[in-house]
Amino acid sequence: MDKLDLINNKKARRQTRAALLGLSLLLIVGCGYRLYPTSGKIGPEIKTVYVAVFANNTPEANIETGFRNAFIDQFIKGRRFKVVDSEGSADAVLKGDIRNLILAPLSYRGDSNIAVEKRITVTLSLALEVKGTASPLWREASFSQWGDFTLDSANLLAGQASQKRALAKLADDVAEKAYRRMIADF
Repeated sequence: MDKLDLINNKKARRQTRAALLGLSLLLIVGCGYRLYPTSGKIGPEIKTVYVAVFANNTPEANIETGFRNAFIDQFIKGRRFKVVDSEGSADAVLKGDIRNLILAPLSYRGDSNIAVEKRITVTLSLALEVKGTASPLWREASFSQWGDFTLDSANLLAGQASQKRALAKLADDVAEKAYRRMIADF
């Protein structure tokens, strides 16, 4: 093979790679999949959402605020809907009821009965309804999620702070998972 053949082979390989890359990009862009959520169940007429104050049926004080704020943040991140400050200016209303919160020990230190890790499980009833009706666009009566956290058994305040952080993360996880289900096409 002489020098001219080598140059032509390299050029042909580069052109083939470029063509394959272009074809791959075309297939990715042209397929039905999207990198963002769309809404098949919720029509385009629903543009604004109000997240109502959640009911708290647990002994844990003030967790309803954290869960409501997590849903507001998720709606803002999702960009599909505009979050509004009042039910009167919304097309749809998200209602939530925190039905149950369970704290269970997950692991113990040595031979003692002191928990060093706990699991926190929350169950909510959630409904996205057209404003002014009880007609649900989406509903889950027993939406459940859990998370684990570690405790510093030597320091009670640190354990309470760990639990508070775990609740905040759990609220974010619940909001993200529920939002994805709400706007899923299937």
